[in-house]
Amino acid sequence: MIWIFVPAYNEEQDLPALLPKIHGVLKQKVQDHRIVVVNDGSVDRTGEILNEFQKMLPLDIVTHQINRGLGETERDGFEFIAMRCSPEDVIVRVEADNTHEPSYIFDLLAKLNEGYDVVNTSRFQPGGGQIGVDGYRAFISRAANSFMHFIFRIQGTRDYSCGYRAYRAQVIQDAIGIFGNNFIQLRGLGFTSTLEMIVKLHILGARFVEVPFVLRYDQKTGYSKMIGSVTTLGYLLMALLYHWPFGGWISQYRGLRDLYRKDPKQAVEMYNSQALRRRSVSRISL
Repeated sequence: MIWIFVPAYNEEQDLPALLPKIHGVLKQKVQDHRIVVVNDGSVDRTGEILNEFQKMLPLDIVTHQINRGLGETERDGFEFIAMRCSPEDVIVRVEADNTHEPSYIFDLLAKLNEGYDVVNTSRFQPGGGQIGVDGYRAFISRAANSFMHFIFRIQGTRDYSCGYRAYRAQVIQDAIGIFGNNFIQLRGLGFTSTLEMIVKLHILGARFVEVPFVLRYDQKTGYSKMIGSVTTLGYLLMALLYHWPFGGWISQYRGLRDLYRKDPKQAVEMYNSQALRRRSVSRISL
């Protein structure tokens, strides 16, 4: 089963184009798939549109009555799927603004079949790029990704901020088992959660790889939901929590990566039980 997760906030303009496109692409090669949309307190016609598409597509809708932000939306979406999927399933996260072409899903699946746990789409791999992004925004994006690479050093990753990724369902289920509610910990800091997920999976011991893709920002008709200053603050705070010498993420989960790669079940049992007893600055949630 392929699960497509789409976080949505005020996407009445782009969802009508995106949802049929996803379904149309997948039904050509993948018979068993479901689309999960978390409607994060939208105040436009997003809810009505989703209800109409639910009559035609294999679509589940999770609704926040008020806007909670991307962090809460991603947490709820991944937990919703993790409770219903099989370990052998695949979860693909796609933006609701029609900037991520579904045809790349098959490239992501091919890499998962090679034994990787997380496959990123990357604008920075040969053959990748972005259309419709102005020079200033492109520069900021590259600078931010260079900073993230310097701080976190996730092997096999160059594009840290693009949320278009495929995950082996087992690794998401195990991450929730180990980190619990703090799998996505910095939930109130803009788009920080998109980075935090792969940082936590890196700590877990997941294997990463990328495929090139072209971001189609020219296809986006709605407005951007990202508040750059809040997300930048989140990146800085995450860097502090990651490297904090007194109970930061690196020291807190020391040994997890090696154990998980040898025995995932034992790693989940061991580190989950320890996590319940931890009380440190690295457990804060925002």
